[in-house]
Amino acid sequence: MITTLAVENYRSLRRLIVPLDRLNVITGANGTGKSSLYRALRLLAASARGGAVAALAQEGGLPSVLWAGERDAGPVGLRLGFAGDEFGYAVDFGLPQSSGSRPGGGQSMFRLDPEIKRECTWAGPVLRPAALLCDRAGPAVRSRTADGGWHRTQGLRPYDSMLSEIADPQLAPDLLRLRELIRSWRFYDHVRTDADAPARAARIGTRTPVLASDGADLAAALQTIRETGDDEALDEAVADAFPGSRVRVVDGTGGRFEIQLTQRGLKRPLGPAELSDGTLRYLLWAAALLTPRPPGLLVLNEPETSLHPELLAPLAHLVLAAAKDSQVVVVTHARPLADALAREAPRHRVDLNSVELLKESGRTTVAGREGLLDEPLWYWPKR
Repeated sequence: MITTLAVENYRSLRRLIVPLDRLNVITGANGTGKSSLYRALRLLAASARGGAVAALAQEGGLPSVLWAGERDAGPVGLRLGFAGDEFGYAVDFGLPQSSGSRPGGGQSMFRLDPEIKRECTWAGPVLRPAALLCDRAGPAVRSRTADGGWHRTQGLRPYDSMLSEIADPQLAPDLLRLRELIRSWRFYDHVRTDADAPARAARIGTRTPVLASDGADLAAALQTIRETGDDEALDEAVADAFPGSRVRVVDGTGGRFEIQLTQRGLKRPLGPAELSDGTLRYLLWAAALLTPRPPGLLVLNEPETSLHPELLAPLAHLVLAAAKDSQVVVVTHARPLADALAREAPRHRVDLNSVELLKESGRTTVAGREGLLDEPLWYWPKR
């Protein structure tokens, strides 16, 4: 489990060190940095897939995402990291050393790509020299091998992460384990529920233990829960939100699956095209949160969107059920959802961490924090 999340110089997150628990609820007014914190987590996940540099380039390059206020003296960089009781990881993105030239002369078209200046993994919650497992400085990497020695690698390209390039069961077993952990993280953000949403279309179904990010395989995911997951929990979740109702999956022509919702008082079930946006979104959350294959970390961005206020309590029950098997981060504008989670967490025996973000002079801070002594201990690797 991640116990500390650290971000420096990303948009309004000038320096943010946040403690995390089993269930984490991130709240705050519009513009306080909640979306930036969510995107920072996604960038960390992209590092394990070798896609962080591309993701930053899509945001306009490093100059577009860097903290725009006054900076301390020293090299300019964006830093991301996390730590838990077992492992820690940090990455430092900086500006290209050259002006964007390419071998053989001429201007490179990739001059907006940031470079990875430093990367480290370590054992335990705090970076210390004795705890280092893998250490990357520019193109050079040294990694702790399975027999306790050190393996050195040269020539790592500035846009490649050591997580995607160096992980090896013999030469860097801890790096491999950490990479697979990060790759298990799962993100859901504003899944479509409009009339043309993928979740409303009948699709060929195969076993689907993990709902796709666009919800296109909703019917297959629900049927997978029926056959290999917690069938009773699915029925309870639907009845909790829509008393007297039940969702089922029908197999149409050509193996195409489609959801149907039977409701009290109606003589026929409702098909996906007839469901309201809120009803469909709730079923999407049920499929995501009752997954038979729980991730190490599950991050939900504004799950309350399109939901009727009466559905927030049932959604909270789903989130709390998921938190028994996964670490969960919920970024929300809805105070009633945050309150429902806080109220129900003790009954579900789930440790809840509430983080309220504020913005002061353009900089995101955590409410109730007096100074450095109120945040987790954290050290960045130095260039």
